[in-house]
Amino acid sequence: MQNRMKMNQLNKEEIENLLKRTETGSLATINEDGGPYVIPVHFVYYEDSIFVHSLPKGKKLDNIKVNPNICLSIYEMQGLLLDSKENPCDTNTKYESVVIFGKATLLEDVSMKETILKEIIKKYTPNLISREIPENMLKGTAVTKIEIKEITGKYYK
Repeated sequence: MQNRMKMNQLNKEEIENLLKRTETGSLATINEDGGPYVIPVHFVYYEDSIFVHSLPKGKKLDNIKVNPNICLSIYEMQGLLLDSKENPCDTNTKYESVVIFGKATLLEDVSMKETILKEIIKKYTPNLISREIPENMLKGTAVTKIEIKEITGKYYK
């Protein structure tokens, strides 16, 4: 690890704040042939786990069923930092990022699925939180739980 990265670690509170405010992440799963598959996802951080919703079928879920190991990367670019001489080779990025390694499982408990979907609604469309989730949507939506095994956060300012 680069020396400046060792010095620019986010603490637990900063990591949690980034997870709560960032809207998208890149989820990596492993294909059956061992190759990577990375897709953008919406997510919610709830009770020390990450939750992702999706259609009930697809490559991401197929991969998780075969190999539950995942990596999730979340990144917030806050601007560019130019040096005083405006040398393009000395431009840096002001950012915060989190990388999570974990195990993914599909939620089966309908009550827990509903709780998580309400958390997702609260995060992304808070104006709709009072609305009921239709039964067919609750049953027809997959919710994946990511149990965090390792988490690191970094920043540069």
